[in-house]
This record gives sequence, structure tokens and C-alpha cells, in this order.
Amino acid sequence: MHKQIPVGFSQRIQLAWLEQTASGFAGGATRTEIEAQLQRILKDKVSVGGISPRGNREKIITILLKTWVTVPSHLEPLRNEAVPLWQRLPQDQRLAAHWGLIAATYPFFLVVTDALGRLLELQGRVSAAQVQRRVAEIMGERETVARAARRTIRTLVDWGVLRETAEKGLYQAASPVPLEPELSRWLIKAILWAEGKPAATFSSLIANPGLYPFKLAVTPYDLKTDSQLEITRQGLNEDIIVLK
Repeated sequence: MHKQIPVGFSQRIQLAWLEQTASGFAGGATRTEIEAQLQRILKDKVSVGGISPRGNREKIITILLKTWVTVPSHLEPLRNEAVPLWQRLPQDQRLAAHWGLIAATYPFFLVVTDALGRLLELQGRVSAAQVQRRVAEIMGERETVARAARRTIRTLVDWGVLRETAEKGLYQAASPVPLEPELSRWLIKAILWAEGKPAATFSSLIANPGLYPFKLAVTPYDLKTDSQLEITRQGLNEDIIVLK
């Protein structure tokens, strides 16, 4: 059980809002300018008429800003590397940049997507209740955890990487999106940060269940070109990826 992992990612986040935040930051806008723009966008969509200083709208904006703008200091190099990637990526691969930054900033997101990915691999279709049970085994049975897990699942449906089936309450994965090598390499670093591990096997990273919507195209040789990574060999054929 990992009760020490804060929930953090507790709201239903639209992809368009992430795109707006990334666009503002990449364009050189200040935090104040980006926050004001997000307030205008969300004013008629979330917490309409609400007076709470920490309503859902403010929580959503906090998540958006912390993902791209006010990232934890140790993740600034990862974010800075993501900006030019995001700017040139085709639309269908941009989600991977948001995904990596969210996972690194909010490890709870990876807890949910990892549980979801494992269940999808095992049985093809899953219910929200099944995912919530897996998450509860890791995070503990708390209403805040259950609610955040439900909202994360709905977020993934909104993003199109989880699809409702004809059978009510059951979901299945969308077809994985192939990622280019440079983005795949960056995403591996993001997952190492998200898991709080300095190292992991290449095979476990490339097939990480928490990355189920994507098909990574990268080899250990590709990772050797990254100054932030170190590759060591364990046994005859297992490569260990180390985050420096």
C-alpha cells in the first residue's frame, strides 16, 4: 500500500485545456496570463456560479498549471524538453507529452492507468469498479481515492484512449498510437520519474501497463544518446535504464 502518494489528480481534465496550457507556456506567456486565460475558458464550464475559493475550477487550473507551468523544480528539465517535442508533434501524438508530464507530476495518475492497463491486458474489458478496487489495494480505501479514480477514468474516456462498450459499465482500450523514437525516449524518462525509481529494466519500461494507449518505438541503443540516462547490462540480455 502506498498511502504516501498524494492523490492530486482529482478532477476531470479536458484535453483542450491541456493543449491551451501548453500552447500558452510554449508561446512565452506568463503564469498570470495563462491562469487568466484558463479562467476565461472554464468560467462557463466548471463551478458555474460557485463561490468556493477552492472549487473544482480552481483545482482544475492548479492541475493544468502544475503540469506545464509551475512544475516541481526537479521536473523542469523534463518539461523543458517536452515543449519543443509538443510543438512539432502530430496531433495524435501530443497526448503522450501531456501524459508523461501528468504522470511525473501526479504519480496517482500512473497508479490508475497502470491498474487499468494491467486489467485490460488480462481480460480485454474492464469496469470502473474493478479499476477502483486495484487502486484501493495500493492507495487504501478512501472516498477521495475512489472519487479521483472515477474522474481519472472519465478523463481517459474523454481523451479517447478508453472506450465504452455495448455492455453498460464496461470499457475497452482504443488502438495504441505509435510514437516516434524521440518522444518514446522522453516518455521513458517521465515514467521513471513517475514511479520514483532511479532505474528499471528496459523491458518493463517499454511494456509499462500505465502507457497502454501508446506503442513506444525505441531501443536501448536510442537511449544511449540521452545524457540523462545510463544503460547497464544485467545478465546476458537484460538492459537496465538508469536515470542520472
